[in-house]
Amino acid sequence: MQNIDILIKNCTILTMKQKEPIKNGIIAIKNGKITFVGKERKKDNFKTEREIDAKFKVALPGLINCHTHVAMTIFRGTAEDKELNSWLKEKIWPLEAKLKPEDVYHGTLLGCLEMIKTGTTCFVDMYFYEDAVAKAVKELGLRAVLAPGILSTGLSTSGQQMLESAVEIYRKFHGTASGRLNVWFGPHAVYSCDKQTLISVMEAAKKLNTGLHIHLAESAEMAEKIRLELGISEVGLLHEIGFLAKNVLAAHCIHLSKNDIELLARHNVKIVYNPVANMKLAQGTAKIKEMLDFGITVGLGTDGPASNNSLDMFETMKIAALLQKLTYKDPRVLPAWQVLKMATVDAAKALGLESEIGSIEAGKKADIILLDFKKPHLTPIHDFYANIVYSARGSDVDTVIVNGKVLMENREVIVANEEEIIRKAEKTALDIVNR
Repeated sequence: MQNIDILIKNCTILTMKQKEPIKNGIIAIKNGKITFVGKERKKDNFKTEREIDAKFKVALPGLINCHTHVAMTIFRGTAEDKELNSWLKEKIWPLEAKLKPEDVYHGTLLGCLEMIKTGTTCFVDMYFYEDAVAKAVKELGLRAVLAPGILSTGLSTSGQQMLESAVEIYRKFHGTASGRLNVWFGPHAVYSCDKQTLISVMEAAKKLNTGLHIHLAESAEMAEKIRLELGISEVGLLHEIGFLAKNVLAAHCIHLSKNDIELLARHNVKIVYNPVANMKLAQGTAKIKEMLDFGITVGLGTDGPASNNSLDMFETMKIAALLQKLTYKDPRVLPAWQVLKMATVDAAKALGLESEIGSIEAGKKADIILLDFKKPHLTPIHDFYANIVYSARGSDVDTVIVNGKVLMENREVIVANEEEIIRKAEKTALDIVNR
């Protein structure tokens, strides 16, 4: 008989390694890892002091949000119904100029709380004061890839100084929190980083064997400006300087030519599809079908809570599917199974973490969520994947486990004082506006 830390029993398991659900299943967890996934009849092989009875619940890998700016929770609702230029220049950038590390800390705590409550167990964050983000992530127990933002235009700090700061954050936090934290570099965009900054960031990432996260081809206006000034597309410029590689995660990728998509595919660049924010800011629709046809790995992201305005990946999954079906006028595009893969298995691959997370398998990290299916809107169950993508909501998440630690059970967050986090974040948000 094997001693384990947690036994999840009596549940339906969607491993995402295989499409067929495991009914009446159990999951055994020890030392932060999954040691067994299979049928209920095997439960007598395990001895544990903690059992989670998951009757009427469905277990699936924790969702992965591949692109966000989590601390922007404190800007939620401050810049509404504006086009991107006005949104940035009139509202967001002036507010960000007032930011202090403690603001980012409280905003991140609020965002982490929202993600726990809606089933996201891992996220990629590009923002300022990522050391404050790291502190919040460590406290609340989530997994994260932190990409300190780097710009060489529009700020008093130079791109080189921001890169040096990012390297410091890498040395301090990469691989910490029992392996839950990874640090990449976040050159903001082609239009906000000069060529030399992009090259320097690329070389630093190569030297430290880490990843790069960048906004790419998000705005038609900026994409056209680059073409007129340089006679080349954003993707073409990155290709020219040797930036494109398998360790690059590019967010948005809306305004791409077929040649751009071929270049991204050739260099095994990973893409993040952010349908809700792209729709809200009217930036256009990424050509996800073409990307997938070229074999590109695509993950899903919410973008920041100031442009979405939510961190709920269930909402993102549904809209991701519907927008592509509408764009291609074909209901067969992006079926539910494929969309859920983009939020789990494919997202893990996009982060280079496919050997650790993204599916429920023995040997992988125990990042698991339980959905309560005893709900009117999740009844009947003809297709688990359709119910999850088209009917489920973040509020259906009952239990969240990361690295084998229970963060939430029966909708109660165990690792934090919800009321206190909300109160301090609200105070922080009002304070910034009034500064």
